[in-house]
Amino acid sequence: MKKRNLLPGLLITISTCLTLNANAQLGGLWQKAKDKAAQKAGETIDKSTDKPSDGSSSAPHKSNRAVVNSAFDYVSGDSVIYSEDFSKYGVGTSPTSFKTNGAGSVVTVNGEPGKWLALQDNATYKFTRQLFYPKHFTMEFDILASADQISDIYPVCFGFATDNSVRDYTNTTGAYVNLLYYNNNQVNVGNSKTNKYVNGTFDLSTDANRPMHVSIVVDGDRMVVYLDKTKMADTQLFTPTDAKNFYISGPIQYKNGSKILISNLKIAKFKNG
Repeated sequence: MKKRNLLPGLLITISTCLTLNANAQLGGLWQKAKDKAAQKAGETIDKSTDKPSDGSSSAPHKSNRAVVNSAFDYVSGDSVIYSEDFSKYGVGTSPTSFKTNGAGSVVTVNGEPGKWLALQDNATYKFTRQLFYPKHFTMEFDILASADQISDIYPVCFGFATDNSVRDYTNTTGAYVNLLYYNNNQVNVGNSKTNKYVNGTFDLSTDANRPMHVSIVVDGDRMVVYLDKTKMADTQLFTPTDAKNFYISGPIQYKNGSKILISNLKIAKFKNG
């Protein structure tokens, strides 16, 4: 029997095994490389969520700007000398506590408590009974601007005149506050007699169809004015001999059925000065 030469087949088998083993090792190394790369990529994504890509710190930025804190420092007088909320008057009647060169009627407002005095255009209102104010007193009241848009109301003016007459329409007379509703954010405070004028800004549009509270402090020759707890003026607005008579004047003009209402008036003095 003729013997076959097995060496070539054996060499082929050994070669194949070595190739497969090498491929397996190479594949394992390649998979490890891919896994490591994926892990690295995952680390990069994780870091990017902790730290901005521009290299800046993730800690909150601290501003160097000074923080300014303010407080509503108004203090009402502790002894009431006059108040009026129109509760004793029927709807549609004219309150006898006010006199005017025009007309005024008591009304109610849906969604708001109490009764209100509706101001006529080109009309000025003063207390029927003349009051004699102490040197130091406070005054508060609410103004409600009823309007589709605040610019439908041309200015509302209030303050203290030197007489109690309503013969003529009073506007920017004596120590006054002028609310320029048609200009949305302008509030002027002044007195031509003392030549003092303070022009400020207050977003009156946010007070459309809701009460805006007015607070006033008079101390000698000075007057401090707040609108909804925002101080608008604190300056000398009276001379030592000025008489004081509160007034409020309806707008020069209303548009589109707008209206100005007032209520909850209170004047108080301080027992200790």
